[in-house]
Amino acid sequence: MEVDGQAEAVRQDGFVSSGDELEHEEPHDISDAVELVVVDVDALDVDFNHGRIAKIENLESLTQVENLCLRQNLITKIDGLSTLTTLVELDLYDNQLTKIENLEALVNLQSLDLSFNRLSKIENLDTLTNLKKLFLIHNKITKIENVDHLVNLEMLELGSNRIRVIENISSLTNLTSLFIGNNKITKLQCLDTFVNLRTLSMQSNRITKLGGLEKLVNLDDLYLSDNGIEKLEGLEACTKLTTLDLAKNRLTKIENISHLVELQEFWFNDNKIDSWKEVESLVPLKNLETVYMERNPIYYEAGKQLKADPAYRRKIKLTLPWIKQIDATLAQ
Repeated sequence: MEVDGQAEAVRQDGFVSSGDELEHEEPHDISDAVELVVVDVDALDVDFNHGRIAKIENLESLTQVENLCLRQNLITKIDGLSTLTTLVELDLYDNQLTKIENLEALVNLQSLDLSFNRLSKIENLDTLTNLKKLFLIHNKITKIENVDHLVNLEMLELGSNRIRVIENISSLTNLTSLFIGNNKITKLQCLDTFVNLRTLSMQSNRITKLGGLEKLVNLDDLYLSDNGIEKLEGLEACTKLTTLDLAKNRLTKIENISHLVELQEFWFNDNKIDSWKEVESLVPLKNLETVYMERNPIYYEAGKQLKADPAYRRKIKLTLPWIKQIDATLAQ
């Protein structure tokens, strides 16, 4: 299931796990780097993917280019782009950038991908007010800042950084997708203005309590796996949810979700459900198609924590006879 243009959300939303701290990256060898050479000056789409390019240069002849891809190269500095005012999409994914800079002239840019670099700060995006998508996955960013003027943003991707607090984004009321998975966030907050939000991913953080979702009335997908949540609550306003991911938390009960009648996918594996009566809480959800419950206590044969109960799938099917998929396998 795809949740953004960058990564597929199956179990981990496409995020690369980096633990508490991102590992130090050794500099790549640029001794055999090649010069950037433009072949078609009239091209609208220019792709220099994986070209061992170390420097952005020789692009002045591109007077019509709209999409420029420089992903997976050896680039250490954003430069040489000032003449490309027609650019709509710029992709610098997987390079060696340490600073966001020299983008002022790209006033028509709608999509910017700076993922998998070495950026420690969000900065110098002042003129990019037409941005709709901003990708900053897997950098070294510690604070959400300097994006509050990007009011046309529809997608903001900050997964796999070092962010501790959701802040400085309340003005981004056009957001439909917000991804801040794999960070160090302890609290869901500053979300009240996101009435247009459809997808929220906060996987692999340090959240212990569900809350702050009262205004997310149009939320469709909510991903909160790999946290420390102990009680299923706070979803009263999220009546349009079709996907709810609470896998790998500390939940002992399935409760307070009978009103989520649009729910189709319920991911609840690796929690602490030890009674089949809890599964009966899903009976009102007649649109439910997929349920993940493996590796809860009910998944195992009584007294044998390492052996799956051979009747596990049958019990789920008896309780939810309309279900189409149990864990990763189609229901028979």
